[in-house]
This record gives sequence, C-alpha cells and structure tokens, in this order.
Amino acid sequence: MRKYIKIAAAVIDTLIVSLMAAVIYLNQNLPNNYYVTEGSSLTLSGFVDSVPCGGYSSPGTAVQTGSNLSTRVELKLLGIIPIKTVNVCEIEAPVVIPCGEPFGIKLLTDGVMVVEVSSFETENGFKSPAEECGIETGDIIKSINGAAVSSNSDVEKIISSSGGASLSLDIERDGKSITAELCPCKCSADGTYRVGLWVRDSSAGIGTLTFYNPDTKQFAGLGHPVCDIDTGDILPLSSGEVVKVAINGVKKGRSGIPGELMGGFISAFSMGTLTANTAYGLYGELDGFSASNSAIPLAMRQEIKTGKAYIYTTISGTTPKQYEICIEKIDLADSDESRNMIIRVTDEELIEKTGGIVQGMSGSPIIQNGKLVGAVTHVFVNNPEKGYAVFADTMYAQMEGIG
Repeated sequence: MRKYIKIAAAVIDTLIVSLMAAVIYLNQNLPNNYYVTEGSSLTLSGFVDSVPCGGYSSPGTAVQTGSNLSTRVELKLLGIIPIKTVNVCEIEAPVVIPCGEPFGIKLLTDGVMVVEVSSFETENGFKSPAEECGIETGDIIKSINGAAVSSNSDVEKIISSSGGASLSLDIERDGKSITAELCPCKCSADGTYRVGLWVRDSSAGIGTLTFYNPDTKQFAGLGHPVCDIDTGDILPLSSGEVVKVAINGVKKGRSGIPGELMGGFISAFSMGTLTANTAYGLYGELDGFSASNSAIPLAMRQEIKTGKAYIYTTISGTTPKQYEICIEKIDLADSDESRNMIIRVTDEELIEKTGGIVQGMSGSPIIQNGKLVGAVTHVFVNNPEKGYAVFADTMYAQMEGIG
C-alpha cells in the first residue's frame, strides 16, 4: 500500500511542478494587451481561459485607454489556475484593403543624425572636437546656437563660419534632450573649421504597402522602421513623400546572401505623404490611390493559426500577385516588435523567381482565412525561404494612434 501511496505522491508532485512551470512560461509569453472587435470577448485556444476580474459572474474592471475602453481580464490555466491579468481593448472591427504594391520612400529627418565621429589633423595634432564634447554616434542634432538644422549643409555652414567660437548644440539621445558645447578647430589640410562629425539628413528606398483605409486615406507599410544604414537607429521623420515604383528585376536570395527587388521611381510626382516612421513600419496618407484588391476584415492576433496562408507581393511591374506561405510559429507576447511570426514560403513559383523572401518585400500583407493577419518584415539570412512577420493588429493600432 505504501508503495502505491509513494507513486501517487510522486505523480502529484510531478503534476504540480509541471503546472507551475506552465504558469511561469505562459506568464512570460502571453501578451499584457489584447485587442478584440466591438461586441466580442477574448477567446484563446488551448488550455487558457479568459475570465473577467473578480470571477465569471462579475464584470471586468473597465479603464479608459486612449480613445478606446480597456477591460482588465484574468487569464487562467484550465479555467482554475491564475496566470496573469491583461488589458483587453475593444476596437471597431477594422476592414481595410490589403495592398502588396511597391512604393518609393523619400524621407527627411527631424534634425540630423550623427553617423560617425572622426578626427582630423590640426596644428596641435589630430583632434576630434565632437568626441571631446561627448557627441556620440546616433545622436540627433536638433539645433546649433538656437538655429534649427535640417540638412548636412546647415551644419556645415554654421561650423565653417564659426571662426573657432564655441557652439551650443541641442541634441536628442535615447529620447532625452541634452546640450553640448562644441569648439571647432582649424583643419591643417585646407584651413577650414571642422568638428569631426559625419551626419545624415535623408533616406530613400523601396518597400511594400501593407494596407490602406480608403475612408481616411491612411496607409501602413514596411512593417519595420526605416533605420540609418550606419547606426541602425530609427531615422526621426521630419517630412517625407511616397512615390510610384515599378519592379524591373530581382536579385535572387540564397543562403548567406539576401536577395533584393530591383526597381525605380516611375514618377517625379508624389502620391502621398509620410507622417510617421515607427518600430512597426511607415505610416502616412495616399492621394488618388487605386488598390488592386478588395477590402477584407483585419484579424486580431489570437485569431491567427499556424498553417497555410498567403502573401500579396509584387516581383515584377506594379501589380501584386498572391503566393502561398506557411505560418510556422506565433509569438503572442509581442516580445520583439516586428518579429511576431515565423513564416516560410511554400509557393514554388516565388521560390524559383526570388529564392523566397527578399529585400523590398517588407510590408507584404499576409492573408489567412480571408482576413489580414500580418505583414512580412525580415528574411532569415541563412534560409531565404523563411522570415519574420508583424501582427496586423499591431500595425493598425499604431496607425490609429498616429491618426
């Protein structure tokens, strides 16, 4: 009898440890915030139930979050064991047009970004006034001596005409404002005053439109930010425009070497404006845009399943086509911004022509069960058939917040 009691105790102990491990794992990997459409409740698949705080019979605690009403809901394992309390935000059921068309980006920064700090020869040896005053790569210079700067030429003109007098710089670093005193030095090579700074004021490139709202003319695209090629930091947007692009070639991707869509601007006229460059993509407004696809519902992240899906993307000309993919993994925790899902291209035509996912496809909308679920963001460098994607509900919420 004692033997069976010990076995039962061991089984119970193992079960308790397993449940505790499951609770810890779910607590860390389930998101703190969910979105649901108006009139619906949060429904999760598997062994996790969502119940209003205070029990099944008590209403959840409603709190105001921005322009939407958010309810506090408790997640429970097997409907019994508490996991965590989350915010469930009810939003109007989004219906948008999935795009897949390529677009050109012309972006001007808000201030200028420091991309390199260097030294140069003076009569007193090699010096770097920028380094000496504490300027760092990635800093955003907003103004010099109170005068706003928005271009490389603005900075160069002020420094070269300084005569060596101290300059006061207003700088943004990691979201904080700081001030630096910079003393230009005369360069031995040409007699001009320099500080040892290389800055960038603009960027241009090609991406893919994700979705468009014809009622508001707002669009979302790219799925990830436009970053400086040298620092990797998000470029602060001052202004920007969207121009028409045609894809005229593909550099096929292979293991270790990412591919690329080759294209060019086909019009000098703007087709829209950029309003935000965020961790979740580019946002703005389009004028006279005619989409190739019809409007469909946008899925909340908890509706997405692993398995078959499709992307709209353009690998020739200006018209997107549908290609089959597989969603292999979903990270509901939203722990890595634009890397919420792992996807794999299964369409033989797309693999044959591009090798899978290539640069320029970022923003390609992902459709599953007739709903927009996300957008392509990154390729696996060592396996171009696979890549990452961002949730569509994240991009939509970002757009609504901007608007």
